[in-house]
Amino acid sequence: MRALIIGGGIGGPATAMALLKAGIEPVVHEAYDAPADFTGSFLNTASNGLDALRAVDVDIAARADGFPIPHMELWSGTGKKLGEVENGVRPADGTVSVCVKRGLLQKVLREEAMSRGIAFHYGKRLESYHADPRGGVVATFADGTTATGDLLIGADGIHSRTRHILNPDAPAPTYTGLVGVGGYSRHPGLKPTTGTQHLIFGRKAFFGYLVRESGEIYWFANLDRPVEPTRAELAATDWKRHLAELFAGDQPFIREIIAGSTGPIGSYVVHDIPTSPVWHRGPAVLIGDAAHATSPSAGQGASMAFEDAIVLAKCLRDRPDVPAAFAAYERERRERVEKVVAYSRSLSDSKKAPGPVGRFFRDLMMPIFLKRSASAEAHAWMYRHRITWDSPVAA
Repeated sequence: MRALIIGGGIGGPATAMALLKAGIEPVVHEAYDAPADFTGSFLNTASNGLDALRAVDVDIAARADGFPIPHMELWSGTGKKLGEVENGVRPADGTVSVCVKRGLLQKVLREEAMSRGIAFHYGKRLESYHADPRGGVVATFADGTTATGDLLIGADGIHSRTRHILNPDAPAPTYTGLVGVGGYSRHPGLKPTTGTQHLIFGRKAFFGYLVRESGEIYWFANLDRPVEPTRAELAATDWKRHLAELFAGDQPFIREIIAGSTGPIGSYVVHDIPTSPVWHRGPAVLIGDAAHATSPSAGQGASMAFEDAIVLAKCLRDRPDVPAAFAAYERERRERVEKVVAYSRSLSDSKKAPGPVGRFFRDLMMPIFLKRSASAEAHAWMYRHRITWDSPVAA
């Protein structure tokens, strides 16, 4: 059996390695003309996602220079500590969530997949696909070439071309009301935040940062924007100046971190897909953000893609045919990922800056709320989810 995988970012290589382990030949087709090893800034890979990748013998924490962040501390913009939360739940083996640079994560996954003999083809932007009357699927790319296989897997992200072809009526990505901004910096006055990420509810925007032992700072900001800005508007913004104005009433070191940025400051509109009604049709199926994009607030986007990859490969291994495998995959995954998407959306809403009265009550009540409902066990359902490779998929 041959699988055509559309998308060579994060979910694509992980899926390819899982399929190979299941005895299926994967071929990855990526729209970019060359590997995008410097795409994006950084992301959280939760303990459940790290565990899923171990099913295909990949240790991201070690290979992708992961910075362990098992704890998060929450602060007001004035410097009042609001509480602490666990960033994941440690399983028996001690796995903790890590922060990794997105480009390095993609590079490690691609190189590991290629070392196992998996083929990657670049400059292959999907134009269309159709079921072959003789069985299988034929994919046509924008450069006029085609590829044939027994099934096609859309791992092409939130703006998935595969999803649009599979279901033209699929809901479009939904704007969450937030704009994400971030980069890397240095600040001689800040010590390493070993094992901890700091999150700050500023007067007008949300800010997060961590400091590595090398002194490099990873930082991001979430800005409340009721009207979705265009890419041109984001590109034209002087982010150092604009962020300095937004955080003018908050702790001075925030503005100093931003001013000390050592490279370009990236910006993007935060989208999610609350519910995609169709995950598979005929010879094609969706995984990761193509099926159920989650906002980055819960730090679960990559982990959901890794879990999808392992479960889909197991279903193709254990079910008698492709339609039965796709149905089993959706049955195993839909409820969980929709719960994660909804949870992440609620976190995004909490980052939106309230007025003075709202800030007063938030800062007053959040410590109480965190003590009661943000314990490590409160989110065990998300972080302690385990996928056992050797266990068969139920009929």
